[in-house]
Amino acid sequence: MPPQPAVRVTSRQNPLVTRFRDAAREPTGQGPVLVEGATLLREAHSAGWVIDVVAFTESALADTTVASLVDALPPAVARLLVSERVVETMSPARTPSGVVALGHGRAWTLDDVLAIDPALVVMAVDVQDPGNLGAIVRAAEAAGATGVIAAGTSAAPFGWKALRGSMGSAFRVPVLRLPDVDEGIRACHDRGMRLIATATDGVPLDRVSLHEPCVILLGSEGTGLPQALVDTADARLTIPMHAPVESLNVAVAAGIILYEARRQRTMGRRR
Repeated sequence: MPPQPAVRVTSRQNPLVTRFRDAAREPTGQGPVLVEGATLLREAHSAGWVIDVVAFTESALADTTVASLVDALPPAVARLLVSERVVETMSPARTPSGVVALGHGRAWTLDDVLAIDPALVVMAVDVQDPGNLGAIVRAAEAAGATGVIAAGTSAAPFGWKALRGSMGSAFRVPVLRLPDVDEGIRACHDRGMRLIATATDGVPLDRVSLHEPCVILLGSEGTGLPQALVDTADARLTIPMHAPVESLNVAVAAGIILYEARRQRTMGRRR
C-alpha cells in the first residue's frame, strides 16, 4: 500500500493546524503528543509510537534524511505539506524545524510503572522546568531505571520542551504523570518498595543501599522535597559536595544517584 499523497495546507485556520496547537497547549501524554523535529520523530517511530499525522515544509523535505523518514512512516499516516508561515503556527518552537508530527504511545499506569522488576523508579515531585524533567528521563534510561513519575506540579513529561530534553528517552522509558503525590507514595508502600528521599541531612550516597526495589524522590528546583515527604521516606541520602556548593541542579543530582544505583546493582550481579 503506497503512502497517502501529501495534502497541501496553506491556511493557519485549517482544523488540522488547530490540532497541533491544541496538542502543544495540553501535553497530557494521553494523546496526541506533539513531536517537533525530524530527530525526535525518528526516535518516536523507532520506539513504536503511533504517528497520526506529520507535517513538513518543502525546504525540510529537500533534506534527503527527512524525505526518507517521511517515506518510512506507515502508509496510513496523514502527510501535510505546509508553508513556512503555517508551520510557525503548528510548532511551539521559537525556530521551527520544518517537521512536526502528532502521535501517541502506550498510556502507562502507576501499577505498570511500579511492577517492572527489578524496580528502580524516579519520582520527580514539583520539578517544574520541562528541560530538567526531560534530562531526568534521559538519565533514567541511560542508567537503566525502570520508570519515571512526574508527580505533583511537575512539568508535563510529554510537553515538547520535556521531550526535547529527554532526547527520545520518553518514547522508550515508562513515564507517568501523577498529580496526586500521596497516591504514588501509598502505592509504593503497598508494594513494599523502599522510598529514598534526597535531603541535606541524609546519609552519604555511597553508603545508601540501592539494590532493593526502590523509588528515588527528587524535589523541586527551588525548595527541594516537602518535609512531610522526607519524613515518610525509608532512607535519606545526600550527595557529598565540596564547600561552598550546597546543592546541584535536580537533573544532575538524578544522574549521579541513578548511576550509583546502577553501579551497586551491576556489582551485585558480579558477586
